[in-house]
Amino acid sequence: MRITRTTPRTASTSRRRRLVALSTGLAAAAALLFPTAAAGAEEARTYGADRLAAAGEAVLGADVAGTAWHVDEATGTLVVVADSTVTTAELARIERRAGRNAGALRIERTPGTLSKLISGGDAVYSSGWRCSLGFNVRRGSTYYALTAGHCTDGAGLWFTNSSRTRPMGATAGSRFPGDDFGLIRYTGLLLSRPGTVGGVDITGAADAAVGMSVTRRGATTGTRSGLVTALNASVNYGGGDIVHGMIRTNVCAEPGDSGGPLYSGSRAIGLTSGGSGNCFVGGTTFFQPVTEALAAYGVSVY
Repeated sequence: MRITRTTPRTASTSRRRRLVALSTGLAAAAALLFPTAAAGAEEARTYGADRLAAAGEAVLGADVAGTAWHVDEATGTLVVVADSTVTTAELARIERRAGRNAGALRIERTPGTLSKLISGGDAVYSSGWRCSLGFNVRRGSTYYALTAGHCTDGAGLWFTNSSRTRPMGATAGSRFPGDDFGLIRYTGLLLSRPGTVGGVDITGAADAAVGMSVTRRGATTGTRSGLVTALNASVNYGGGDIVHGMIRTNVCAEPGDSGGPLYSGSRAIGLTSGGSGNCFVGGTTFFQPVTEALAAYGVSVY
C-alpha cells in the first residue's frame, strides 16, 4: 500500500511522488474542531443534501492538498479532515469558498500527511516502485490482479521479486486520479493465483457500511484490523491527485501497503489508496471500493 507516493503540491513532481516512500510516523489523533465551523454546527444540522453537496464542491474548488471530506449524515455536517501540512490560512480559504454554507463545515485535524501508499497483501514490483497486490480476479479463463490505480499509473511490466527477475504480468487497466484502481493481467502461467488473502478464502465482494469490522493486509505492515468510519469520502493528495468515493477507516497503514486488500470475513471490500499515521501509533486510511473496480473491468473474485 503505501509506498506512499509523496505528494508535493505541484503537478511537475507527480511522478517523483510515486517513487518516494513517505512514512510520517504520526498518530491519527482526536479531532480538533475549527472554531468558526464549530460555531455553525447547530445551523449545519438544518442543512439539506443540496447545501451539503455545495459545501463539498467548495472544498474541492479550494484545492487544498492534505484534505479529505465526507458528509456525516448523523449531524448534517461536511467533515473536512486536514493533515499537518494544511495551514490556518488554507482552512480560511476553504471557509471563504463555502460562503453561506461555511457553517456546515466541521474541520478535523489529523497529524501526519495524507499520501498515497504504494509498495492481497503480497508485494509486487513495477520498474519504479513497490505496491501490494489487492485481490486475484478473473474474467472467464483469464486471470488478473487488482491493485491501486496510482500503482498501475505509468507502470508497464510487474514482477514478484524486488530484483525484478520473476515476471508477473503487465498493466491491463488503470484509473487514477478520480478513482484509484488498476488491473494487472497475469502472463506468468506458473505463478500461483490463489483466491485467498492471508489464508482467508475470499468468495465474494460487498459494499462497505459505517461501523463494519474490516481487515487490511499489506506488504509492509501485514494484517491490521479496524472499523469503517465514513463512506463516499474525497481525498486531495496534492498536485491534482484527487480521488472520490473512498471508504474511510481507522485501520493503520504505511508506505508499500498501497493497493492491498480490505476485506470483511470472506468478502472483498476495498483497495488501499492512502492515508496518514503509521502502525505504531495508529492512523486514518482511505480505500477504493472494490465493487466499483470489479464492475469497471467485468471481473470477479474467486
